[in-house]
Amino acid sequence: MSLSAAHSSDTSSRRRRPPEHTQDLQWEHDSQAGHNHEQIHDRLCGVPQTHSTDTPSSHHSICPALCTTKCMPAHACPNHHTCDDSWEEIQSKRTIRAENEVEANKLVNNYRFGFRKWKSHVTERPFEVRSEVVKELYSELNVIKPYSGHLITFGNVAYVLLFGWWVSLAYFLIGLLMYITITGVPYGKLCWRLSCYFLWPFGKSIHEIGNTLRRCCDQAPDCECNLEGTADNSPVLLPSPTEVPIPELPGRPLHTPYWHRFSTYVWLLLGYPPLVVIHSLACFLSWILVFTIPVFKMNARTLGVILLLAPEDVSVSTCTQRKHQVYETRALLCCYHAANWYYYKYTVDGINVFAVNLLPLVIVAMVIGYIDRENQYASSDVKFAIAICSIIPLSYYIGMGIASISAQSNFAVGAVVNATFGSITELTFYITALIRGHRAANPCLQEVVKAALTGTLLGCILFIPGVCMIIGGLKHSEQRFNSRSTGVSAALLFISVGGVFAPTLFSKAYGNLVCDACTNSTGGNSSGTFVCHNCHYDLNNGTLFRNHVEPLVYTVSVLLPVAYLIGLIFTLKTHSHIYDIHVGEGRETGHHGAVVHWSRWRSLVILIMATVLTSACADLVTEHIQPILNQPNISQYFIGVTVLAMVPEIPEIVNGIQFALQNNISLSLEVGSCIAVQVCMLQIPILVLFNAFYDVGFVLLFSDMHLWASIFSVILVNYIFMDGKSDYFQGTALVVVYLILLAMYYFAPSPAGC
Repeated sequence: MSLSAAHSSDTSSRRRRPPEHTQDLQWEHDSQAGHNHEQIHDRLCGVPQTHSTDTPSSHHSICPALCTTKCMPAHACPNHHTCDDSWEEIQSKRTIRAENEVEANKLVNNYRFGFRKWKSHVTERPFEVRSEVVKELYSELNVIKPYSGHLITFGNVAYVLLFGWWVSLAYFLIGLLMYITITGVPYGKLCWRLSCYFLWPFGKSIHEIGNTLRRCCDQAPDCECNLEGTADNSPVLLPSPTEVPIPELPGRPLHTPYWHRFSTYVWLLLGYPPLVVIHSLACFLSWILVFTIPVFKMNARTLGVILLLAPEDVSVSTCTQRKHQVYETRALLCCYHAANWYYYKYTVDGINVFAVNLLPLVIVAMVIGYIDRENQYASSDVKFAIAICSIIPLSYYIGMGIASISAQSNFAVGAVVNATFGSITELTFYITALIRGHRAANPCLQEVVKAALTGTLLGCILFIPGVCMIIGGLKHSEQRFNSRSTGVSAALLFISVGGVFAPTLFSKAYGNLVCDACTNSTGGNSSGTFVCHNCHYDLNNGTLFRNHVEPLVYTVSVLLPVAYLIGLIFTLKTHSHIYDIHVGEGRETGHHGAVVHWSRWRSLVILIMATVLTSACADLVTEHIQPILNQPNISQYFIGVTVLAMVPEIPEIVNGIQFALQNNISLSLEVGSCIAVQVCMLQIPILVLFNAFYDVGFVLLFSDMHLWASIFSVILVNYIFMDGKSDYFQGTALVVVYLILLAMYYFAPSPAGC
């Protein structure tokens, strides 16, 4: 196939792309990567971008294998060593396009080796360039738009069952109350109209009537001002920001001002307060459900605007009837759908709505954890669950703060912030657990910490890449990544696992096996078989541990960060061509005045506050974890490798899945690899250093299950990543192996003495 044919094929494929995703490919996604392989190859080979007219046979006779696959002319490959690069490597070279310089800096940092990957934008994106799907999420409900779809949908029916019937019933009862007061009859009529509206609000609209209509009714008081029956060829009604006052006719009685009416105060004292409770409850429930945020907007606007207007100024009609009206009105509310699946993208000040909704859990955890010390209102199990879940939004805020500071600073500052705060969530929990276990003389917490470390390692090596491969493979069939850059991470994983478990292997080679109880199973025969229980390697004899194992631990703890630093220098300095990133000069040049969600100082303050709150939540987790560990049917190993290891990594899992959906599997794999490398090369050495200054009894010796599970996982993931391709089958293999290891931990007995 010729290059022009390939180009036309690629153009046609782009034309077949759904329109709702075309703009978001460059503006909504963090990858922002243009995969024009022909242009990349031309740049590498140093030739202008021209279409070839040569025959395929001439290509095969002169160019290397890669160039024949790309069907480039012979003169396009003067440097054979450049064209000999693997196709995966060239595919990984990408041009990043961003809205502004800050976003471009943040995206480049995302591709740097050793940096944790963050998905969220750090600047406000221009609303006019967002996709129609995203625009719909942030649109207000005071605009009447043409709509020809079906109003009977699953979300609208669910609204009636979850909200509509009881909100409508409340309006009906309050309308009866207003009729009883006599003076509140106009408000009673309004409540009954709104009762019908909130039972099924879809396709209906609420308007504020202006002075023109009131003057019409004053001139003809005996007529029935039927708004619904009026027809005209006016354009579709749009909201008017201001209402031009029209003077009343002379000689006509003026309306009593709103705040000079007795009925207004009757309404505000008897009718409005219960509706405040009703609408506030509806707002809370619809916001928590996220996908029903349109219901939140509808209730909030009713409570803050509509119910504070004079009853004669509120009109309810269908949107189709309002298309052709001649009266002066202002659209207040019009809704077609109660739910929207895409609200998982909704952000508040750059913060995802799920992180916003989970943030109150931190306050709840603080209150019930430090005030209810006697467990009178909540059990330890409930406190543990709330405290561990509250770490999720705090991890998100820490990541957002790191991304904001890195995007607005130079590389050195960004590297320091990323290395300092990137592992702060896990380190806070580990150190808190070790201190509490040391003070309570409870060695089980040390084993739980080791299980959490191993669980994080296994989850980042197997589960995160596996899930990303499955989800990305289901959408994109087959995805490619840079096998050479992934090989750097794989090599560091081998070094990491070898260094972390070296003291364990050393102790097994030279330690003395000691058993607590041995019995003769042959009835006293000295040459018979003995059955021993609670066997372990003796490290307390003062010679092996202090003279051999402990120096080895300190040596490994020094060498691992050095290896991490060498990896950074290799990928960021001497061999940065592996990550050949070029920030494009495309559409971002038109938005120099970027508005950053969080400034550097605000990000730093949020980082410090989130770190302090994470420490408090970790303290509550370790305080109330003992009843969970005492469960007879669940191994303590299983609790450590699942809940304690993976809950803080949920934001990272979400980031990896989003990268995979954007066909950027390279970043998805780097998410897990980066965490695993930081666990072995930064977090564990920091724990060893902490134990050297404050002896909490942390010994870098792991059980056999931790040892062999980690080694097997590293070997498996390196085999999977060997060919530079991924699909859902390979992802399934990784996830299944991870689940098998979890089953082993679930049925494993708890550590000795626990």
